[in-house]
Amino acid sequence: MTALIPDYLALSQQIEQLLVRQNLRGMAALKPHLRPGYILRAARLINQCRGTVLIGTGFPVLDTFETDGPVGAIALYQLLTQLGAKPVIVCGDPLYSALKADYQCYQITVNQYEALPAIASAALAELQPQLVISIERPGFNAQQRYANMRGEDISARCASFDYFLTQAPCPTIGIGDGGNEIGMGNLLQAVSALNITPAVTECDELIVADVSNWAAWGLAAMVSLLRNENLLSDADPLEILQYLSAKGSVDGVTRLNTLTEDGLTHTEGLQLIDDLCSLLREPQ
Repeated sequence: MTALIPDYLALSQQIEQLLVRQNLRGMAALKPHLRPGYILRAARLINQCRGTVLIGTGFPVLDTFETDGPVGAIALYQLLTQLGAKPVIVCGDPLYSALKADYQCYQITVNQYEALPAIASAALAELQPQLVISIERPGFNAQQRYANMRGEDISARCASFDYFLTQAPCPTIGIGDGGNEIGMGNLLQAVSALNITPAVTECDELIVADVSNWAAWGLAAMVSLLRNENLLSDADPLEILQYLSAKGSVDGVTRLNTLTEDGLTHTEGLQLIDDLCSLLREPQ
């Protein structure tokens, strides 16, 4: 009896829907503008990587960093390590100093605007990535500046990751939840309708989610389906939040040092992981 081949596209679309079901900041309105199967295409890129994968993250809030982005970056780091790849988290201070003892990191310096293309070019030549992922990193707006969800110019506190994607000699993935992140340039016209200063930087595959961190769990679920193994069995967003909180993270919405993501308790992320695991258990 021939085994049935899973309908990966249908499963991808189920995950894509789960990631925007709360529609906290308009991402459900952006999803129809993306070609269906973006989770599947991104997961295939991740699944085939055995070399270096750059994961850019870190959104400055006040004088520290927010929980949304680094949690997902660490989750992707753990996933890629399980797959035998060599992940490197690319970020600026203070996040770089917070992570460098426990993770392979590459530091990008804050506020070096004149030299950005050359900095990225040298880094890409040195690191030679097979894949570049941006998760919740500020993207350039039309004025080549960075703005937060409140429309405030945060360029002075931002390290820049845009050129790592635009100059990358390999595939690129962008993950965002609001419209001002790297990759949102793929949907510039649609994002312009939202109440945000849109980012113009593009990527090969854009993933939208209610909380950017959650896209990492969605990708882990899709890779699990491709490999027929559960790579979410050890998923623990609370443990990662506790780790980051001890190092001074804040919630990007409330700006408080709490075990939350964009104003949501960690149990919201756990519920998503449970629902993704249910997908893995269903007969394909």
